[in-house]
Amino acid sequence: MDQLFSYKQLSAFAKNIFLKIGCSANDAAIATETLLSADLRGVDSHGVARLSGYVRLWEAQRVNAKPSIKIIHETPSTAVVDGDAGLGLVVAPFAMQVAIDKAKNVGSGWVSVQNSNHYGIAGHHAMMALTHDMIGISMTNASALVAPTFSRDKMLGTNPIAVAIPAGKEAAFVADFATTTAANGKLEILQRKNKPVPAGWVQTKDGEESLNAHELKEGGALLPLGGNREGSSHKGYMLGSIVDIFSGVLSGANYGPWVPPFPAYIPMPANMPGKGIGHFFGAMRIDAFRPAEDFKKEMDQWIQAFKNATPINEKERVIIPGEPEIAFEKERRGNGIPLGTAVIESLQELGLKFKVEW
Repeated sequence: MDQLFSYKQLSAFAKNIFLKIGCSANDAAIATETLLSADLRGVDSHGVARLSGYVRLWEAQRVNAKPSIKIIHETPSTAVVDGDAGLGLVVAPFAMQVAIDKAKNVGSGWVSVQNSNHYGIAGHHAMMALTHDMIGISMTNASALVAPTFSRDKMLGTNPIAVAIPAGKEAAFVADFATTTAANGKLEILQRKNKPVPAGWVQTKDGEESLNAHELKEGGALLPLGGNREGSSHKGYMLGSIVDIFSGVLSGANYGPWVPPFPAYIPMPANMPGKGIGHFFGAMRIDAFRPAEDFKKEMDQWIQAFKNATPINEKERVIIPGEPEIAFEKERRGNGIPLGTAVIESLQELGLKFKVEW
């Protein structure tokens, strides 16, 4: 049975943990906000459930708690950011702000990032553009857990893409999705609940379909969006590849099978060609294309038209990307964030280790 905790409680705890590992007060606040945005939006796999994982990366000296994040190359509309092995939860907002600042000056901004770590949910960073009447884009590569179509080898990460588009009276359109049939975090949730995975999520080490939530621990792989060739998994494979190239090859970060793994106990890949994990961000000023108010008015019309599409049945209607997350956030800010027993126990252990009250 899940227990409910207020945002304030979890925020104070997470911030104190980040301070204990050496983050500055400002970085601890940014990391906490980024991390808990996942819990608020219902993406439980990427919120406080991952706090212990970030700490283990720091203990393994793979995360620099006091990074000197800097731009190492730029033009008026582009930049490459070196995250100095900092928490991706901090590096990514820095880089997205660079993209926004460039868009303010020249209409659009594009930033690739090297030498970073896992950055939380992609949508959080893309949404930073919304208050500036900009479209935000966010993507990241990740450790290789995904077998391309026809492959036994794991070559790609779950490699998410997020696009945030402002509207007027309607809530913003926010698409935030992995390029796999399911994100690894969803697999972890089913592991904690001892439940099987749906068909098309994973394959065995020999490339056979599996329903085992623990398949990755036995040498298996996640599958690209589509699940198999008949389901057009080649499209998910292509999307994941685009994210990997934009995030890793373009920035000078690692890519493909060389991306550092999130679990600290997994050895780092040999002969790594780049630095850390890579991200890619974009910000586009709407008024660089047309008046922002006109655009947002027509986005409202677009959203309303889709909401009013004739449903297949009365129980379900067409949902706008980002709409379920808005409902989650309203519910969880009011009534609390649910945490399962395994997550609570991991946070209690952190509290004992760092003498932070849980």
